[in-house]
Amino acid sequence: MRPLEGIRVLDLSRLLPGPYCSLLLADLGADVVKVEDTKQGDYIRWSPPYQNNQSALFLALNRNKRSIRLDLKNPEGAAVFKRLVEDADVVLESFRPGVMDKLGIGWDVLREINPRLVYCAISGYGQNGPYRDKAGHDLNYLSLAGFESITGVPGRLALPGGQIADVGGGALSAAVGILAALLQRQQTGAGKFVDISMTDGVLAFITMHLGAWFADKQVPGPADMTLNGAYPCYNVYETRDGRWMSLGALEPKFWLNFCQAVGRPDLADKAFDRGEGEGTPYAEVVALFKERTLAEWSELSAANDFCGEPVLNFDELESHPLHQARGNFYRVQHPTEGEMLQVRTPVRFLGEEPAEARSLPPGLGEHTDECLKATGYTEEDIAALREKGAIA
Repeated sequence: MRPLEGIRVLDLSRLLPGPYCSLLLADLGADVVKVEDTKQGDYIRWSPPYQNNQSALFLALNRNKRSIRLDLKNPEGAAVFKRLVEDADVVLESFRPGVMDKLGIGWDVLREINPRLVYCAISGYGQNGPYRDKAGHDLNYLSLAGFESITGVPGRLALPGGQIADVGGGALSAAVGILAALLQRQQTGAGKFVDISMTDGVLAFITMHLGAWFADKQVPGPADMTLNGAYPCYNVYETRDGRWMSLGALEPKFWLNFCQAVGRPDLADKAFDRGEGEGTPYAEVVALFKERTLAEWSELSAANDFCGEPVLNFDELESHPLHQARGNFYRVQHPTEGEMLQVRTPVRFLGEEPAEARSLPPGLGEHTDECLKATGYTEEDIAALREKGAIA
């Protein structure tokens, strides 16, 4: 039995933050029903690249879910949604604040229908404040949270390689909020509104850096702090074969191990020396890394314990011993798309097998009739709704 079996989630979200949150919940056993519109559905269904005929991005995010198609702008479609809410535990949405109210299915309406409902809204800037109605994307949220100002190298900011605000600030924060609200509901019998701002969520990633700034009033920049590249002991270095190696020798014992392994005991007290010019400790370490290949550095690190690890490319991940041992990847067979690679969500329970795909990503509206019949609609009712354009 999965921890969230018996919990039903109506997921109106699209693209990445909401769907990754509902993927977490689905992998934990929740019955996640994607509520998609009667036109194109979740936009990510049509985002390239494609695996045969379907978006590889959609296939990566939507296993273990069902899909129905409702026109929420149609009064009868909104009425169907309200019927579904009667037996739901969670509603998840990622519209701009106020959109659900305009559709007549906002929090105030839905909690009257189901007082036990947990309603979670993921937005860029939260449900209140001067930015409430503004549009934005991951980079904007990173910028307004200050995260982007410390990312890159002096004179050139860099874009993070992954969607930190979407997944970390939005999806993971939403999952925690939903689970906390469900737990409290066991005590009070009442649901609540979970207000997730992706910008707020990004602030969590720099909590200790903001604490340091408050204490010393030194405003940091790129490569200006211990953990963003200021020092030779914690950085990434190019190897002789043009690959990259990470060095995380923060503690004195690890830095000493590194210095001894490369035959440079003279660098032992230089771990936190600053500067990048010729003759600096950083420049010395740069030159050292150019003397060996990535494979040689990996072997040296394993033998000498100095927190050095290769920077893996995507095509190296699945076969790496760490990911194989943890079971982070698995493959499933799709009837039309062929073999699919899936990445497991990170929540594991010791002694239990990690979650796999109980069902494949759903076709657009694949479960519309099934879900409506379970709610009490007859075949005649469903045919009438479809004729009126309320469902598809």
